[in-house]
Amino acid sequence: MRNQEIHAALEYHEATKHSERSLRANRHVLDFSNQPLPFKIYRDLEAIPLPRNLAESDWSALDAIAATGSPGSGECIPDLAVLGRILFLSAGITKRKRYPGGEILFRAYPNTGALYHLDLYLVAGDLPGLEAGVYHFGPHDFALHRLRSGDFRSVLFEASGENPDVARAPVVLASASTYWRNAWKYQARSYRHCYWDGGTLHANLLAAAETEALEPRIVMGFADAAVETLLALDPRREAVLTLVPLGRSPKLPPPQAPVSTLRLHTEPLSRVEVDYPAVRSLHEASALTTGEEARAWRSQAMPARAEASSQRETTSLRPVALSHASLDRVIQKRGSTRAFDSTRSLRFEELSTALDRATRGLAADFLVPGASLVDLYLIVHSVDGVAPGAYVYRRRERALEPLREGVFRGPAGRLGLFQELAAEASVNVYSLAPLTPLLKRFGNRGYRAAQLEGGVTGGRLYLAAYALGFGATGLTFLDDEVTEFFSPHAAGKSALFLTALGRADRTRRS
Repeated sequence: MRNQEIHAALEYHEATKHSERSLRANRHVLDFSNQPLPFKIYRDLEAIPLPRNLAESDWSALDAIAATGSPGSGECIPDLAVLGRILFLSAGITKRKRYPGGEILFRAYPNTGALYHLDLYLVAGDLPGLEAGVYHFGPHDFALHRLRSGDFRSVLFEASGENPDVARAPVVLASASTYWRNAWKYQARSYRHCYWDGGTLHANLLAAAETEALEPRIVMGFADAAVETLLALDPRREAVLTLVPLGRSPKLPPPQAPVSTLRLHTEPLSRVEVDYPAVRSLHEASALTTGEEARAWRSQAMPARAEASSQRETTSLRPVALSHASLDRVIQKRGSTRAFDSTRSLRFEELSTALDRATRGLAADFLVPGASLVDLYLIVHSVDGVAPGAYVYRRRERALEPLREGVFRGPAGRLGLFQELAAEASVNVYSLAPLTPLLKRFGNRGYRAAQLEGGVTGGRLYLAAYALGFGATGLTFLDDEVTEFFSPHAAGKSALFLTALGRADRTRRS
C-alpha cells in the first residue's frame, strides 16, 4: 500500500518549502495571457437554477450545536432551497471587482491568489425539489448541472468502508481540485493549497450546514478512484479531496447502480496547461484503493493528546458571544484584508473569541471528539492586556502560554514571506503539526488531513474576525524559520497555515 510509504509526503513537503534561497532561485513568471479560467464549465449539460435563499441565521445557532456532538434522531432532509444557501455560503460568488484588465469574481471562502480551483459536487437521493443524481455546482451561473441520473450514494458508502455518516445522509457533498487553476501561479506547492483552500471552504460549509441542523462531518477515508470515477474527474488533472454527508434519513442507500465511464466536455481552462508531476504523485501516493482500506484508515482516528504542564503562568481566554452576528451577512462581507493599521490594537476579548471559535473541535473521521492534529502558535504585536511576544495556545486549558516576550514585528514580517501584512497585524496565528508522527499513524494521507485542519482553523479565524468587525488575511511563510522561531517548544513540527488578524487600514485598502 503506497499510502504507508511516508517518504512521499515528507519529500514533497521538504521540496515545496519556502526559504529565502528558494524564493531567489525560483524564476517562475506569471503568464497572464495563459491564466486559467476559474470555473469548471460543462458545454452540454443543462443548468438547474438554484434558489437564492439567504437567512438571518444568528450565530447562537452555532453555539447550540456542538461540532462533535452525538447525532440527532429522526429525519432531516434538506430541500433545494437549503442546499442553495449552503452552496452559496460555501463557494458562491459574493463580490465583483473590476480592474483595467477585466473582472475578479470573489467567492465566499478565502482562496490562495483568488484562483478558485475547487469545485463542489452533490451525490443525492430524491430530495424535495431535486431528483436523485450526481450534480456539479456551478458558481458562475449559480446552478446545478446533472452528470448522472439516479441514486449513487451507495458508491460512496462502499468507497468509504461503509462509513455510518455516509450511510445516513440523504445527500453527500464532495469537493475536488483542478490542479492547474492554482498551479499556474503556485507551481508544485499547489497541492498544499488544495487543502488550505479546501479548509477555508469547509469552515464556511460546516458553519452553514450546522445552522440547518444537518450534522455535517468531514470524511477523508474513501477509495479515491471509485469517487473520482463517479464524479467523472480526470485523475491526471483533478483530485477528489473530501466527502461531507448532510442530513439524516432512516433509509439506507439503494444497492449500487452500475457506474459507467462518462466523457463530459468542459471549456478549456487556458491555452496551455502545465503539468507539475509532484502534485499528482503525492495525491497518488496518499490514495486509498478499497473500502476496506478506507475502513482501516478511519479506525486510526486521532485521540485527544495530553499536554505537558505549563512552565509559565498562562492567560485564560475571555471569549464573548457572537449571537448578534448573522452568519450569512458575515460570509458575504468577508474578504482578505489588504492593509492593517499597526497603531490600533485588538482587545483580548476579540482575540479570545477568534481562538475559541477556531478551536471548538472539528467533526471529521480522522479525529475523535476533542482531538486535533494541529497546534497553534502566536506572535502578538498589539493586543490590549497581552504583552507583545511569542505564545503557544494550550487547547485543553483554553489559555495562552508565553514562550518569550518581545516586539517581533520585524521577524514576523520576514516569517510571513517579507510581507508588511504580517508585520502590521495585531497578531499572527500559525498552525503547526508534528508531521512524522502523524504520517506514521495515517500514512501519506495524514498530510492531507493535517493541511485541511490547518485550513479550517484559518477559515474559522476569518469568520470570527469579520463577525467581530476586524480584519483577517491568510499568508504564506518561510517554513523552517517559523519552526525555528517558536523552538525549542515547536521543535519537530511543520508550519501549515498562517492567519494575520488586526484592524484594517481603510486609508490604504485597495
